[in-house]
Amino acid sequence: MRLRNKPWAQNMIDDHPEIVIPDPENWKGRWNEIFKNDHPIHIEVGTGKGQFISGMAEKYPDINFIGIERQKSVVVSVIDKLKETDQKNVRMMNVNAADLKDFFSKGEIERVYLNFSDPWPKNRHEKRRLTYETFLQSYEEVMVPSGEIHMKTDNQGLFEYSLHSFSKYGMVLNNVSLDLHKSNFEGNIMTEYEEKFSAKGNRIYRCEAVYRSK
Repeated sequence: MRLRNKPWAQNMIDDHPEIVIPDPENWKGRWNEIFKNDHPIHIEVGTGKGQFISGMAEKYPDINFIGIERQKSVVVSVIDKLKETDQKNVRMMNVNAADLKDFFSKGEIERVYLNFSDPWPKNRHEKRRLTYETFLQSYEEVMVPSGEIHMKTDNQGLFEYSLHSFSKYGMVLNNVSLDLHKSNFEGNIMTEYEEKFSAKGNRIYRCEAVYRSK
């Protein structure tokens, strides 16, 4: 999907350091100081307009959430969403998630959410998929032992690829759903894309992948 350029986006980001953390690498190992508590931290890689992370933060006030989004034109939509709620347990990072260890220390993150990620369907783009082995390694480097990845997508090809990638990496698969909205899974917070795709009758695929303790 082509995003509309918003030349004013950087100014808006700069105007809201309470939401989008400036120089997030400076807080590596010290994110508890940002949130002023020691609650678990969950991150969402690719946030859409912020509906999921905002909904999760409201539902789970004792968990801190950090959204990671590299597209400035998307980040400003999240800012608008979070300004409406004034939620204290959500922050954003306008960075590339390719190397999370620049921003987090080992054991600082408990869970990663991957919601409706770009499927990068061409074989030559495999390494860009957020469930490719190098990304799985990057997540593991900042997570607690037995950390979890929770994934949702409407793309069957990406889902099948991801199940294989998780398994090949040695992860344990839980709660695999081939049609989330017709399952008995409870507590689902929908993203904007999820609402759009499910309204069209598309299946939503979901799974949880758990790292094995080493």
